[in-house]
Amino acid sequence: MAKWFLEPGHTSAEFCARHMMVTYVRGHFKNVRGSLVFDEKNPASASVEAVIDARGLWTGEPDRDAHLRSADFLDVERHPEIRFHGSVAERPGALDFRVKGDLTIRGVTRPAVLDVHYLGRWTTPWWEGGVDKGPKVRAGFVAETTINRHRAAQLPGGVLRLNYYLNISIIWWHLGRHGA
Repeated sequence: MAKWFLEPGHTSAEFCARHMMVTYVRGHFKNVRGSLVFDEKNPASASVEAVIDARGLWTGEPDRDAHLRSADFLDVERHPEIRFHGSVAERPGALDFRVKGDLTIRGVTRPAVLDVHYLGRWTTPWWEGGVDKGPKVRAGFVAETTINRHRAAQLPGGVLRLNYYLNISIIWWHLGRHGA
């Protein structure tokens, strides 16, 4: 089975949360890294590990960002990362999967289920430092989950609809060429 790596330049975790019961606040975390063990011929055996740098939270409003990073919410000083690791539990469609695993927010780990859609794979050019490094194989996924933020991480408020529109562009590093 091939091991793929999240490509930070094309990966993000977005969220949407109800705010003051009259509107929604949207934001994202840009620094997402991790890996996926995935075989297109046997996708039900896939497993994933992802780490989100919570310090990189951005909503477009600096005061709100600081508050969400504070001990009132994510407490990024003590818990700088949000983590998920899991494996495929169900395959409800040809390109759809339900991934069950553990989500850790603010140092609290709870079970979580990601609904994942496989967008496909393709080969693209790869340039680094002005040098043509040959083509890279990439695969795309979109994953989404909804968590109760109070139960999940003892955060204030009600339900946080955390849309992991990860739009994950995962790069498979050919071990013989790029190292382990």
